[in-house]
Amino acid sequence: MSEIAHSSFLDFTGYQLTNVTDVPTAYGYTPSQAFAAPAGSTINVALVLNRASDPSSLLSLDWGDRQKTLASLNASNSLWTTYGTDPTVYNDTKQSLTNAGYTVIGDSAASDGYISSAASRTIWLSLSAAQFGTLFGTPLMAASTDSHAQTDPSKVQLLYWNGNLSLSDQLNSVVSSLWVDEGTSPIAETLLGGSTALNPGSQSVGNGATTSGQVSLFPQDVAALYNFPLANISTQTGTVGLVEPGIGSALPSSSTQTFQQLLDAYRNSAGITTSGSYYTVANAGQTHAQEGERSLDVGVVTAINPSSTFGLYAGAGPNGTVFTAYQGAIWDTGHDLSTISSSWNDDNMPSPDSPFLKAYRELFVDAALRNVTVFTDAFDGGSSNENGTGLASLAATNMSPFNVTVGGTSISTNSAAATDVSLNEIVAAAAAHDLGTLKVLIAGGLTTLPGSDSLSAKLVEAVWNQYYYTPNSDGNGGTLWPTYLENFATSGGVDTTQGIPHYQLDSGIFPTSVNPGAELGRGVPDVSALAGGNMYYITPFGDMAGLDQYGGGTSAATPLWASLTTQIDAIFADQGLPQLGYMNDLLYTAAIVAPGSFNDVMLGNNISTFTYGGNVEASYDGTLYNITPTGHGYYATPGYDLTTGLGSPNGVLLARALSSIAHTQMWFDTPEVLSGHSGDSTLTSTLSQSLLVQPIMSADSTISLNTSGGTTAFNASGSSAYAWTSQFAQQALQSDFTPSLVTMFDGQSQSAPTQISLGANWSLSVGIGGGQSTAPQASLSSPYGFVDYVGASGRDAVEVARPVAVAETAGGADNQDAVVRIRQSGVNDVGLTLYKVDDYSGTINGVAPGAQGYAAAADSRAYHTVTGATMIDGPGFGDYAQTQITGVNAGDLVAMKLSVGDNTYWAFSQANETVNDQNVTHLWNYGLNTWGWEDLYGGGDHDYNDLVVQLDFTSASGHGWLV
Repeated sequence: MSEIAHSSFLDFTGYQLTNVTDVPTAYGYTPSQAFAAPAGSTINVALVLNRASDPSSLLSLDWGDRQKTLASLNASNSLWTTYGTDPTVYNDTKQSLTNAGYTVIGDSAASDGYISSAASRTIWLSLSAAQFGTLFGTPLMAASTDSHAQTDPSKVQLLYWNGNLSLSDQLNSVVSSLWVDEGTSPIAETLLGGSTALNPGSQSVGNGATTSGQVSLFPQDVAALYNFPLANISTQTGTVGLVEPGIGSALPSSSTQTFQQLLDAYRNSAGITTSGSYYTVANAGQTHAQEGERSLDVGVVTAINPSSTFGLYAGAGPNGTVFTAYQGAIWDTGHDLSTISSSWNDDNMPSPDSPFLKAYRELFVDAALRNVTVFTDAFDGGSSNENGTGLASLAATNMSPFNVTVGGTSISTNSAAATDVSLNEIVAAAAAHDLGTLKVLIAGGLTTLPGSDSLSAKLVEAVWNQYYYTPNSDGNGGTLWPTYLENFATSGGVDTTQGIPHYQLDSGIFPTSVNPGAELGRGVPDVSALAGGNMYYITPFGDMAGLDQYGGGTSAATPLWASLTTQIDAIFADQGLPQLGYMNDLLYTAAIVAPGSFNDVMLGNNISTFTYGGNVEASYDGTLYNITPTGHGYYATPGYDLTTGLGSPNGVLLARALSSIAHTQMWFDTPEVLSGHSGDSTLTSTLSQSLLVQPIMSADSTISLNTSGGTTAFNASGSSAYAWTSQFAQQALQSDFTPSLVTMFDGQSQSAPTQISLGANWSLSVGIGGGQSTAPQASLSSPYGFVDYVGASGRDAVEVARPVAVAETAGGADNQDAVVRIRQSGVNDVGLTLYKVDDYSGTINGVAPGAQGYAAAADSRAYHTVTGATMIDGPGFGDYAQTQITGVNAGDLVAMKLSVGDNTYWAFSQANETVNDQNVTHLWNYGLNTWGWEDLYGGGDHDYNDLVVQLDFTSASGHGWLV
């Protein structure tokens, strides 16, 4: 036999929880309470076999190429012969185990919910204690405080083994990983000491509204706050799988109504008159326990998407387990799942190199290959994850890079914020129209100017963290409520059991743990949504009867994100696209090229680390604990952070961005603006082109553009602290965005942009203030027309962008309508003309911008709106308008000109006026096919928001649900 490295029982359950190596001691048992497992004990174990081929290269493709490859493999019926295990190996291994007397479970219709198959690469075995010892070369042990357990297996509290497991050489050659359908975490011990003093009151901003100030909403009303795209559109949405281990659709024995009746009663309370559709997969049966999570999930998905069917997966085994519930949902080929949502994780904490963590992670590789989107909650225990080790911690089993992990936030309406003392300063500053405060609130999703006439409108979104500290009057200790042992803050941090996923690396994100060693790893969460604090969900109680006004946690945020994705899947189907499936890279790309897709939560923290003992009292489940806070955790910051990830969704803007990105990847091979990789300092121009150069500077500095054609240096002024950002510009292109929020930020200057011409294969590097810059997000942004070169300090950048849009239409079709959205923040009467050019330098039939005859050539190429006009008038100061242009063909290069009185300004500065012998640039790029104009001769006030324009080539396709 050959020993399996890192396969001890504590490798299975106790990573970063204990340094104790003796299993009974780690679980609090005395030597006399540990013994050989009694006869009659059984344990179920999964042998997970090697894949026939490694799917890493497939899964590292961009989303579009993944979809094409998966479609091809499914069409040839070769997906699972390629990425499952070799059928011959599977059958031979199963037969040899059967011949040796082992019982294989889960390979027939009459199974108890386990799944054994060549595609899943899994062989489940039901082992007696003696068979366990024979198979793994070590006895199965037991521990219990009950003296009868040595002869009665039902009294056993813990099954375990000593040392590493072993397998025969034959099995070792084909088995890649293991899972044991038992186990729970050991007692946490102090792994990091120290202490920190807690400030009195709320431990994080934006969670302290009074009971009268807190708001409870039905889930569809929460979805409306997040601008879900199908909120007012009745259409069929896809099936959502809910992981509900052990409970499924079970009800208390005292219940007088069926699950269907109770489901429909809840829907009726939420204003939904139709009957709900669900099914249950619970081959092993189900029991009414831990029902609150189930009812919460059901309430969220059925209220947001009333036409969706949902499945309840109870898992296998005598009580249902999380691992088997996941496996049941992922491998349910009888239902057409689009998304899976899980608010559960196993208590086990497997070590990074163990065969157990590998088995768990491989589950989610299977889900990615099955093209199902999996959402898992980040959990609700703050930075400690409720583990009293003193360390920041995460439940690593759920943190697969192929899952979208969901964190939690607190939303405060204007009325709720007025009762939250932690928001006093923000409320006062917002009411005084302080630009710095409003800038943060707008980034977080504010669309209405705060005022007494908008008490129910969203004001602020913060990290979900409800911990509140009351110091004792003598200054010696105090009381924490809720306690760090309870679910009242979003978990989040760094999973150091694995490397940084490629989509985080490509985004310039390097998640770094606050624990000693500052290790890097997978950043969690990916995204976030409402979990509690100052707002809750109205969902059914655990028994599905009545209305719980305090539904919440990341367990609510997770099915909310699954419900949003189900809507986007319906939009994708309407536009001829496949469902999203594994889409993490799309989300991170959207956050870079279309940052308006996310509400950037910048306020709060999730700190909750602690050790046992100390002078802070924490009462939990009727027991009084004394703890010592250690103060390790994570803070919300601009952009991605380890409390709320990319942020919460703006559903419509996210759907538009994902649609555009998906069609680009599926149908187009447009040359990138600059080729290279994220983090490079020198990139290469893919062809001859004219590019915008936009300094974004914290202070006056020098810029040098170093190209194959020579070096150009110029001075750049500091940008206003309140200059428009890409996120602000994209948010402003919403019809319900208050005009006063637009005009309030008028006149905030950018550093003056310029333009540069590059030849094909020319290199470009950018010096900022005498130092070398790098392009940390180039891999993700360059295919969409721009690259940011960032200075060493991270405070200064130079964006290089195309001044033209590439018409990457839905399905690569010709003769399409394109949506034009405009927001005006200038007072002049303006008119916009869109016209087709022949190349990225703007020429038309060989006539270059600025050359004689160019204006006439542009007019001859002008696109017509749906009303037949070739000029789109500005809507007026602060106002919004949209129209559509017709006759757009796939791959068209669409340029713009702005007419202001007797002056005309072009996207290509060569055609514009000169100042100090330099052509004036009147255009600024704001991300995905979005630009802002300066409408004053000579450069004006350089705010580049006088007319903000967005071209959208995919939203009008299908039923036009995103228009």
